[in-house]
Amino acid sequence: MSAHTNTSEITFQPPHTGGTKRIWRVFWVLSVLTIIELALGYTLYLTHGHWGYGLVISTKVLIGLLTLAKAYYIVSVFMHLGDEIRNFIMTIVIPLLLFVWFIIAFLADGNSWRNMRNTEAGSKVSTEQTTPAPAAVKEGDKQ
Repeated sequence: MSAHTNTSEITFQPPHTGGTKRIWRVFWVLSVLTIIELALGYTLYLTHGHWGYGLVISTKVLIGLLTLAKAYYIVSVFMHLGDEIRNFIMTIVIPLLLFVWFIIAFLADGNSWRNMRNTEAGSKVSTEQTTPAPAAVKEGDKQ
């Protein structure tokens, strides 16, 4: 038997590429973005009704943009999409954008249909009274 007991199956370590720094950087970026989102959300909650409509909407849009930035960063780093070639990235991103567009279009169409259904817009139903008018009362029938 050999004095060397280490086998390559057990002791193999891939070369260290400095990925730890990248992981910590991603951790801190995602943490800061999350803290900003939470602070904005709590601020909206605590000031409910005191802010104007425009400020509330712009804060919600900012929270949405921060969420999209986090999603991009997660997909880019943890799913390794940022390391791929441009054609492969477009193969994934374009169908995703079309899918999101379909959802928005179907929601808008459904809302439009609901609004038209609740009104008489475009309705072919006559608005005339469909029940017969009451019969005229004769002089002899009066009491």
